[in-house]
Amino acid sequence: MTQASGTLPPHAIPPYAVQDDDLALLTDLYQLTMLQAYWGEGMRERATFSLFFRRLPETRRFMLACGQQHAAELATRLRFRDAHLAALAETGLFDDAFLEWLGDWRFTGDIWTLPEGTPVFENEPFMEVDAPIVEAQLLESLVMNLVQLETVIASKAVRVVLAAEGRPVMDFGLRRMHGVDAAVRGVRAYRTAGLAGTSNVLGGLRHDLPLSGTMAHSYVLAHDDEEAAFRAFARRYPGTTLLVDTHDTPEGVRKVIALMDAEPGLRVGAVRLDSGDLGALAREARALLDDAGNPEVKIVASSGLDEWQIAALREGGAPIDGFGVGTEMGVSSDAPVIDLSYKLVEYAGTPRLKHSPGKVNLPCRKQLYRRHDAEGRFVGDVIALRDEPGIEGEALLRPLVRGGRLAAEEMALAGEARERVADALGRLPEALRRLDPGPGDYPVTLSPALQRLREQG
Repeated sequence: MTQASGTLPPHAIPPYAVQDDDLALLTDLYQLTMLQAYWGEGMRERATFSLFFRRLPETRRFMLACGQQHAAELATRLRFRDAHLAALAETGLFDDAFLEWLGDWRFTGDIWTLPEGTPVFENEPFMEVDAPIVEAQLLESLVMNLVQLETVIASKAVRVVLAAEGRPVMDFGLRRMHGVDAAVRGVRAYRTAGLAGTSNVLGGLRHDLPLSGTMAHSYVLAHDDEEAAFRAFARRYPGTTLLVDTHDTPEGVRKVIALMDAEPGLRVGAVRLDSGDLGALAREARALLDDAGNPEVKIVASSGLDEWQIAALREGGAPIDGFGVGTEMGVSSDAPVIDLSYKLVEYAGTPRLKHSPGKVNLPCRKQLYRRHDAEGRFVGDVIALRDEPGIEGEALLRPLVRGGRLAAEEMALAGEARERVADALGRLPEALRRLDPGPGDYPVTLSPALQRLREQG
């Protein structure tokens, strides 16, 4: 394996936070060494790379495509700054003439993407990049990182939303997510999936998801008694949610009731349960609140929840009005990765087909068509050649970038992702909305022309 020699100039690259203007270097070394090789060989012909996954995780019946429009937008802004070029020169791997060329590098190609929030299945393209190979190759690592994370998190979050059946779900996962970038970008995925709020201040403000939060046990413990903590917090934040399980949950609820009785003008919006048998405690809390004439006070539950636990609580009739979900959703613990690939499928007008066992890809530029029945429900998809005539269904891949420039009307579709997901969930076959593992039996077929090309190899 080739090792880079020398050391990077001190402070040439910020040591911690990844800024957008450093993203050109967020790539694997072999992308840059291949670029130099292409450049040295004079390879400038147009290539098409396709982004897709080969297999669904065992616990997923569909994935929710997320991050691909964001990735395409970033591709149009990638630049190699002087500090980047100086750092690369120090490795000893790159010629001065190549680095000078790299300083003028710009993406000038086209990028076709699925709209954010589109349900997607095996071998279906999230994105196709049509550009000179020295441009398209560089995007691989960055695009895969962006789409991998947001798709994984959105696909987990939408299952939690399905399990909650209309009850609001809040993101409480910041502290245990895999790094600050994942925590902030994860909120974008949560918004797409349909979450009602987040405790993550930076993520919520950046991605327009309402901020939501209660209090920590430390706040209660810092006061001489629980009721004093409740009183001080509720006075400062009318309509707040009070955490009632620091010592004894039913007794905590009684103290909230006593507080509201003592100060009739004091408003408490909800009580939060964060430990114990949530179903039983919710029923007891609901009875206490109702008997005291406080049916308007809601009950929120948290404590290591996932979609299966939420579904069990719901099916058990637990009177819980909303859920705070953290770690299990934030790291997508049961399916933290998808088999995402970014593969060359056409170069210089010639189909390219990988034949590695278990890793065969579909050649050529493609389009994805989704068929609907008379009621608008999804009944199957067809993967076809980009310009293949006569294919039934709605063409889903849209040209987001043309000649290196964003198509504003297409980029606007990213802002509609949340509404798109809500609509799509109602159109998915019932089998695909189930939470238990198993095939959804959703048909994805190849068009006649694409099937012939694949068979010809």
